[in-house]
Amino acid sequence: MKGVQQFGRWGKLTPRYIGPFRIVERVGAISYRLDLPTSILGVHDIFFVSMLKKHLRDKEQQRVIDASELEIQANLATIEIPVCILVREDKKLRNKVIHLVKVQWNRKGAEEASWEHEEDMHRDHPHLFEQVK
Repeated sequence: MKGVQQFGRWGKLTPRYIGPFRIVERVGAISYRLDLPTSILGVHDIFFVSMLKKHLRDKEQQRVIDASELEIQANLATIEIPVCILVREDKKLRNKVIHLVKVQWNRKGAEEASWEHEEDMHRDHPHLFEQVK
């Protein structure tokens, strides 16, 4: 289903981080237990060291989502809502023309907008096309 994406994966294999969270204890040689808020209670609290990222204080280097504004469903998916259409483009393939639109999503910046089929976006989100006209 368009708009529903798995927790921790947005776009093509691009990992995202939520947090920061305090490390409570070291569970094994390479695992840590984190102090997670109750809003993401469905996520297991023990993480492998390669899944953790050092907290960066510089806002430009930091790509962290605030966990309080992240709405996680029971199946650990998040719902992405399109904000606006940035660009329209027609791709030509031999005898066929594909109409594409570049869509900016609610939790991503303009640099991480994705290309979607115009028909699908017009069917699922017609309000975006009313803004453009």
